[in-house]
Amino acid sequence: MAQATRKRPVAKTEDAAVSARIDAQSHFRTLRLGTPFQPRLDALAKTQDWYNWAGYRAPHSLWDEELEYFAIRSQAALFDISPMTKYRIEGPDAEAFLDRVTLRDVTRLRPGRVHYTAWCDDEGFVLDDGTLFRLSPTRFRLCSQERHLPWLLDSAIGFDVTVDEETEAVAGLALQGPTSFAVLRDAGFAGVEKLKVFDLMDFPHDDATVTISRTGFTGDLGYELFVSADKALSLWDRLMTAGELRGIRAIGYTALNRARLEAGLIVANADFTTAEHAIRADRLRRPDEIGLGFMIDPQKAHFNGRRAIFEARAKRKLRHVLVGLEIEGNIPAEHAIVYHKKSQEVGLVSAAMWSPMAKRNIAIASLVRPYGDTVVEDLWVEIYAMRELQYQKLMKRAKVVARPFIKLDRRTANPPADF
Repeated sequence: MAQATRKRPVAKTEDAAVSARIDAQSHFRTLRLGTPFQPRLDALAKTQDWYNWAGYRAPHSLWDEELEYFAIRSQAALFDISPMTKYRIEGPDAEAFLDRVTLRDVTRLRPGRVHYTAWCDDEGFVLDDGTLFRLSPTRFRLCSQERHLPWLLDSAIGFDVTVDEETEAVAGLALQGPTSFAVLRDAGFAGVEKLKVFDLMDFPHDDATVTISRTGFTGDLGYELFVSADKALSLWDRLMTAGELRGIRAIGYTALNRARLEAGLIVANADFTTAEHAIRADRLRRPDEIGLGFMIDPQKAHFNGRRAIFEARAKRKLRHVLVGLEIEGNIPAEHAIVYHKKSQEVGLVSAAMWSPMAKRNIAIASLVRPYGDTVVEDLWVEIYAMRELQYQKLMKRAKVVARPFIKLDRRTANPPADF
């Protein structure tokens, strides 16, 4: 005869422990964050080709990476830049603070203007690069690839300034391509034709404000738009409706990356390793070693890394140089090793493509000096090309060329061209 057993009540602490264990074991089920534009991206995503951008689910491509690239160069391309890290820096000492931590002279940056800059650690090694928007005399927005809030807060000690991350609160779009101006005008942004390169202006949108700057990462005519997250979808719809007859298309990062390479622009942790991410000492780079030496004004007062940067220049401690390469043939040489006289390894290609606009096989490479600096002859790249299920080693001649690889007059035309 079976005996009845009394069930022991489970303590609340046991319930909590079980729940915590389940949560810990299910971490892999946590999806990447969606941006404020995610509903529109998901609806257009035919390829379902996603990647992780700073914890967000971002598209490599949405429909066709080749045609998305040509949308940039022949129409208008819309790219979600919301995952880009954004900091709001404001207060009476905001200018002095940013002048102290970044390379370029912030005192020369007028309200309503943007400049490209970078910042270094105390040893003069680059922590990151990004864009600095001067929204008013005492208010700035700093956009970057990596997160730097603890470093910025530590650096702000002694300054009357507040630093807040606003990545989630502010949505961003890049509208790039020859018809981008016409799209904004047709969308009703009256006065947008007044924006020159690196200008910014506020415009009314949906009972709020959108900040539009004439900036971008494609080397083409283009703009970037910033709006509060709750107004993101209405901004997207406004642009897509206005741009329908101008060929507007949403794009992913692969197309944008091709355009930026043609423009000769660099990407942190792709073309150089940022100081906080570098594990090996020989991966650290100073501004002069990645083509950012032009930012440094010898007359500017003290800034982070100043002493180390000028000492490296004086004592010739700069070991690397970032160069543009033109490579024979039409096979992209991405991540190819660069050789001198086919025998001595002198560098590595970080980005490469066959350029439809330049009609050349182009690349960005980091070389050890003096190669690429004073010794520019007899350079070769080692490419492994897949030929009928078998890799074939190809040694192709390379030559150092100036960047950008293409230069489009429409990027800087004033007033902007109306295509």
